[in-house]
Amino acid sequence: MFKESLQKVVETVEGGIASLVMGFDGIAVDSYSKQQNGANLDMNTVGMEFSFILTQVRKAAEILEVGALNEMTLKSEKLIMIMKVLSNEYFLALAMGPEGNFGKGRYLLRIIAPKLQAEL
Repeated sequence: MFKESLQKVVETVEGGIASLVMGFDGIAVDSYSKQQNGANLDMNTVGMEFSFILTQVRKAAEILEVGALNEMTLKSEKLIMIMKVLSNEYFLALAMGPEGNFGKGRYLLRIIAPKLQAEL
């Protein structure tokens, strides 16, 4: 259902590894991962872990009255993860290597988000 859009993002952005659409309950709707040096990133597991964190950040934003969470980024030694909220129930995530093109990744998520929202 969403795989074509997810694949396009991963294949288009430099350093792209995987992407997914997931519910805040930790259940993946669809995902795409490309082979990286013989190993795959288990994007469903990564998404499940970050769905909990996103839920907590959303609650904190509500308590602090700073407005709704739209996007969150995690940069670690081995991974860049961009997560974009699609609705109250779903989010979109893109995983890139540390050399990944962060700006282009954010741009591509912003471009495909309306299409994915319409399909949810």
